[in-house]
Amino acid sequence: MDLERKLAELKRRDALAEAGGGEERRARQHKDGKMSARERIEFLLDEGTFEEFDKMVTHRCTDFGMAAQKTYGDGFVTGYGRIEGRLVFVFAQDFTVFGGSLSEANAAKIVKIMDMAMKVGAPVVGLNDSGGARIQEGVMSLAGYADIFLRNTLASGVIPQISAIMGPCAGGAVYSPAITDFILMVDKTAYMFVTGPEVIKTVTHEEVTKEQLGGATTHNEASGVAHFMAHDDAECLSMIRELFSFIPSNNLDDPPRRECTDPMDRADAEIDNIVPAESNQPYDIKDVLTRVIDDGYFFEVHEHYARNIVVGFARMNGRPVGIVANQPAFLAGVLDINASTKGARFVRFCDAFNIPLVTFEDVPGFLPGTQQEYGGIIRHGAKLLFAFAEATVPKITVITRKAYGGAYCVMSSKHIRTDVNYAWPTAEIAVMGPEGAVNIVYKRELERAATGGTSEAEKLEAMNRMRQQKVEEFRDRFANPYVAAERGYVDAVIRPRDTRKRVIDALEMLQTKRDKNPPKKHGNIPL
Repeated sequence: MDLERKLAELKRRDALAEAGGGEERRARQHKDGKMSARERIEFLLDEGTFEEFDKMVTHRCTDFGMAAQKTYGDGFVTGYGRIEGRLVFVFAQDFTVFGGSLSEANAAKIVKIMDMAMKVGAPVVGLNDSGGARIQEGVMSLAGYADIFLRNTLASGVIPQISAIMGPCAGGAVYSPAITDFILMVDKTAYMFVTGPEVIKTVTHEEVTKEQLGGATTHNEASGVAHFMAHDDAECLSMIRELFSFIPSNNLDDPPRRECTDPMDRADAEIDNIVPAESNQPYDIKDVLTRVIDDGYFFEVHEHYARNIVVGFARMNGRPVGIVANQPAFLAGVLDINASTKGARFVRFCDAFNIPLVTFEDVPGFLPGTQQEYGGIIRHGAKLLFAFAEATVPKITVITRKAYGGAYCVMSSKHIRTDVNYAWPTAEIAVMGPEGAVNIVYKRELERAATGGTSEAEKLEAMNRMRQQKVEEFRDRFANPYVAAERGYVDAVIRPRDTRKRVIDALEMLQTKRDKNPPKKHGNIPL
C-alpha cells in the first residue's frame, strides 16, 4: 500500500512536469503553428527512445514572488535518445513556462547533458524557443548562459552541435547557437537578434519588424547566420534527422556509410556537354553534381546565402562527402567575402569530423571593387585558403572550367595538400583570362598597332585585329589543363563522364590516409 501511494505521487509529479505551462498555453503554441517542447522531442527522436533527465528540477529564485511560481522541469526538457539508432542528447525550451526563459536551474540541466555528451562522444541538439534570460534571476541567469557558451566552445570540433531556432532567440541567447555547427530556423515563427526592434528604434531611429530584423529569411539570405530554413516545425526536425545521416557522432568516428545501389562506374554522357563552348557562358554546377553523386541526391547547406559558391553533403558509393563548388550560374562563380566565409566554415566542419572534401572548381577569381576591398576580401578570402590548407581529410578537386589567379590556389589546389586533382579537357588554368592577359602582356604591341593606320577607325581596327589574334594564341597556349598536367599540378585530365568513377576510386584509395599538422595549440585563422 505504501509503495502504491509513493508510485501515485511519482505519477502526479510526472504529470505536473509534462503539463508544463498548462493546456491553455500549449493550445496557443499550436494555434501559432508550433509544436510543444515535448512534441518536438518525440518527433525528432526514434519512437520510444527518449530518456529524460532532471524532470523534477525547479528554480531557486525567491525574489519578485517567484517562490510561489514553480514548475517541475523549470521550462526546459533535457535528456537523450536515438536518431536512426544513434545516441544523441537533446534539450528543448518550453515557451509555455516563463516564456522558455533561462534560469540558473535549467541552465544547469543543459550543462549536465552537454558534459555527458562530451564524455560519451554523442551529438547535442538544441531546440530553441525562449524569451531569453530570466530577468528575475539577474546575474545567475547570465552566468547560466556563460556556462553553456563555455561548453559549446569546448565541444566544438569534438561532437556535432545542432541548433534549431523554433521561436524567439534574442539577446545573449543567440550566442550559444552561433557557436554550434549548424543553425536551422523555422520561417515566420523563429527569429534571432542581439537587440530587438524597440531598442534599435530608440538608439538608431530605424523602423524594423522582428521578421525583417532577424527572421528565417533574413538569416538564411542576408546574414548567413542560419544554414537551413524550414517551413514548419516538422520539416525542421526532419531536416535535423537528415543532416545526422551524413555526419559522425564525434571527431573520432567516421561518418555513417550506407549501402549504395547506384553503380560506382556509372557514366552519364550528358555531363560531357554541360560546360558551354564559350567560357563566358553560365551553367548550373548542380547539374554536374547531381550527375556525379549517388542517386543525384545533394543535401545543400547555406542554400540561400552567397549563392556563387555551393556547399553541402552527398554520398559517393555510400560514403558521405562534403561538396564545395563554385557556381557559374551566379556572379560567374566568383569568390567574394560571403562566399569565402561560407566555404571556409563548411570546410572546417568537414575536416573536424572526418568527412572527405570534393571540390568542383570553376572560378574566374576574386570579386573586384572598393566594397570588397574595404570589407576585407583579403582577410576573408584567406579564411577559405586557410581552411583548405589545414584540412587533413581526403581532398579531391575537379576543375571543370576556369581556375584563374589566386582563386586557383585557394580552391583546394595541389599546392595546398590536395591529394588528387583532376581537370576536364574544358579546364582553363591560368593567372587570368586570355583577354585580360593579352591587354597586359602585349600592351606595347597593341599600342604600336594602333599607330599604323591613317584614320582613327583604321588604327582601332588594327589594334583589335592584333588583340583578337593574341587572345586566340594565348587561349590555345594557356587556357587549357595541359600546362598544369605537364607540371604534375593536375594528376589527370579526365573525360567528364568518367568523373564519378574516378572520384570514387580516389576516395577508396584515400580511405586510410593519415596526415597531420605541426604540433601547436591552434592556428590563428584570419578572422
